Amino acid sequence: MSDHKKTEYGVGDNSYNAAGGLSGLITLVDEFYRIMDEQSDAKVIRDMHPDDLELSRKKLAYFLSGWLGGPKKYSETFGPINIPSAHRHLSVGMVERDAWIDCMRTAVSVQPYADDFKIYLIEQLKVPAERIRVTSGS
Repeated sequence: MSDHKKTEYGVGDNSYNAAGGLSGLITLVDEFYRIMDEQSDAKVIRDMHPDDLELSRKKLAYFLSGWLGGPKKYSETFGPINIPSAHRHLSVGMVERDAWIDCMRTAVSVQPYADDFKIYLIEQLKVPAERIRVTSGS
């Protein structure tokens, strides 16, 4: 009989911890934006961002912190957020949604996360990505 207990993601701060806390999320976000800069099929979403990604990086890492059950860094720093409303000014269709998820999937794949957490995280990220697409009206 094994003492190893399977982590239940989405409960408490389990997902935040599985992502390596804030430093792990910053690493993930840095990789995500590096991939977005380099992949030609991500140009459509890269063009939606400012040239200087410093604030975008901080906002995404801080959002993910609270969203994954960790400290609510985004609301502490920038105030409350409604993800679909925050992206309403953008034209996000299936191509843009899929490009975003593909960049994130590639970034997640090189993180030192447990394989089951990598799958869980991408499946969870598809939810707000789809809500943004539906809300943008594209």
